[in-house]
Amino acid sequence: MTTTVPHWLDGKAFPGDLAKTSPIHDPATGEVIAELAHATPDEVERVIASSSAAFETWSQVSLSKRSSILFRFRELLVEHTDELARIVTREHGKVISDAKGEIARGLEVVEFACGIPQLLKGEFSEQAATGIDVYSFRQPVGVVAGITPFNFPVMIPLWMSPVAIATGNTFVLKPAGRDPGAGMLIAELWKEAGLPDGVFNVVHGDRSVIGRLLTHPDVAAVSFVGSTPTAKLIHETATKNGKRCQALGAAKNQGIVLADADLENAANNLIAAAFGAAGERCMALPVALVQDEIADELVSLLVEKAKAVKVLPGDHPDSDMGPIITEQAKARITALIDSAEEEGAEVLVDGRGLVVEGFENGWFLGPTVLDRVRPDMRINQEEVFGPTLEIIRISGLEEGIALINASPYGNGTALFTSSGEAARTFQRAVQVGMVGINVPIPVPVAWHSFGGWKDSLIGETHMYGPEGVKFFTRGKVITQRWPHREDEAAKVSFHFSGDSQK
Repeated sequence: MTTTVPHWLDGKAFPGDLAKTSPIHDPATGEVIAELAHATPDEVERVIASSSAAFETWSQVSLSKRSSILFRFRELLVEHTDELARIVTREHGKVISDAKGEIARGLEVVEFACGIPQLLKGEFSEQAATGIDVYSFRQPVGVVAGITPFNFPVMIPLWMSPVAIATGNTFVLKPAGRDPGAGMLIAELWKEAGLPDGVFNVVHGDRSVIGRLLTHPDVAAVSFVGSTPTAKLIHETATKNGKRCQALGAAKNQGIVLADADLENAANNLIAAAFGAAGERCMALPVALVQDEIADELVSLLVEKAKAVKVLPGDHPDSDMGPIITEQAKARITALIDSAEEEGAEVLVDGRGLVVEGFENGWFLGPTVLDRVRPDMRINQEEVFGPTLEIIRISGLEEGIALINASPYGNGTALFTSSGEAARTFQRAVQVGMVGINVPIPVPVAWHSFGGWKDSLIGETHMYGPEGVKFFTRGKVITQRWPHREDEAAKVSFHFSGDSQK
């Protein structure tokens, strides 16, 4: 019998009535390994009510107490890294080392949030007017909903919840239905760290669950990562219902390789950035814009290195790349490769039809390298979210920047060069939120903020870091006066800018 993944409510597992469930698969075998409980409307109301009640007390907890819980949570994440990674690999398919890397990037944000007493220090102006002091501080907004994607079931919840909780909010996690197990273990670790019941809840389900989180009057803010059409819908619905919303969308990241680049280094980085996690990353680098004079040499290196990538189940010690998350996703990626070939692209390394011995029913695709791709081809117009690397040949930096800026997306980009002048020109001219110079996946460290431009970010708020603290809090300014003489207390002006402000 398969197990059923429950919700998490008030510090413990909550199965619900199990009227509706959906299967969770192992992508390496195609087998159903568990069923996921879907919350009924009444159960969603119960989860939100729990979070709302917990906010009344958690928002009043001292900064030092919040920080101590975060420190303990950080230690528990380290202790349970192997367990978390195994859960991710079993439900998502990515290799164990990559799953551990995802946990490490989430840990950075937890460590950032541990410094919440410093991050929430306000401002003070003594004697702003005679006998008047003015000071400001930030307070939590209330119940926060986090709607997270399948591709980073640990990292994205850890990009949201520690900052939200550290700033005094309560958090409702709605994880992806394909790999919810990591979110449930995170809930257990929050509990073990000493987080009060109701401050971190988990609810599973379909669009009806998300819809209620977006419209419920007791939910103050929504944080989302997913596709651009869904991000637009989430942002529109949430803001129409009076909520703050940070909504990160899709990407089609492109990197430029100039003739003066270290080609061996560029090739290694392009292979890792295109095929790591089977390309199922919003910060993957699936398009290489390569300067003509070195294109043949670089393509030769890329073909050699792509053929050497070992595609095996994620828990195999020799695996470089695991399976695709679902059979439907595999079919969609294959169709995009087919379309590129039909439109004239040269398939130099073909991952279609790959079968892994002993795992014939798994959803595997091998690395695919496509040369002489044109910008107008369908595969270049869509986010593949799979193990493909497109080569587009360009005349130089100017043409490369123009192609990147013509994209509707602006999540991440990279330039491989040995020229500081070219790097400075690139980083200033390119219309992208996160830029790497000889760095293929420029995900910022936790004390900066993560976010793209254009259709990669709906709204304006980036995630974690200083912008995360600002998103999960709202400002309050106090103007204060303590009169000490009766005659002074009587001096009140009817004019807005009267003597009382001088």
